[in-house]
Amino acid sequence: MIKLENLSKTYAKSGTKAVDGLSLEIRDGEIFGFLGPNGAGKTTTIKMLTGVLKPDEGRIEIGGVDMGSDPLAAKSGFGLVGDNPELFNKLRAREYLNFVADVYLVPDGLRRERVSSLASRFKIEDVLSSSIGSFSRGMKQKLCVVASLLHDPAAWILDEPMVGLDPQAAFDLKELMRERAASGKLVLFSTHVMEVAERICDRIAIINKGRILFIGTIPELRAREGEIGDSLESLFLELVEDSDEAALR
Repeated sequence: MIKLENLSKTYAKSGTKAVDGLSLEIRDGEIFGFLGPNGAGKTTTIKMLTGVLKPDEGRIEIGGVDMGSDPLAAKSGFGLVGDNPELFNKLRAREYLNFVADVYLVPDGLRRERVSSLASRFKIEDVLSSSIGSFSRGMKQKLCVVASLLHDPAAWILDEPMVGLDPQAAFDLKELMRERAASGKLVLFSTHVMEVAERICDRIAIINKGRILFIGTIPELRAREGEIGDSLESLFLELVEDSDEAALR
């Protein structure tokens, strides 16, 4: 389980409050979609959740471990696929995967088994001896996905994971998300692709200007907005537009 309590973050240079009093609880065994327009605060929230940024206020708990008091233990409980696959370009792909496995203390036999299975699934087993610098963005994204799961984390956190992936890889990623949730693992992902969120999410949160506008299931959102037949995309756009108009009043 992941708990975020009253998280806030202001960027000093711009004075912009990117996240404002955000509270959220994500349960084991669910796929949770984190939705919002550009600049809404999604990536800032994920960076605080994963320890990249320190919140100005609030508390983060991952698998019962407080990020503030025991960051190493908290970080060991999740795997991360970031929004930009910037990797060590001079390393070969297999060297990078071994480095990640070393960081998470994955035993040799188990790491070979997981690398083989995941690399085969995402069709990169034939390029593991190649330099990462020679990879396309999509290939780097696939490598990040494989690396994020080597220690079989209880929580899988993905920030815009479909960007750069070919249709087959995107399909395989969605199937893997479903499998992990079905096994009792937690999956949190941010996306702009409403159709994907509508098809695979158990619950969603919609954020705009650093604040949560809605948390719940898509049927609950439809019931709240009184638009039973509307798509998630139209409901999302209406909710964000109403939020923007309210902020201008």
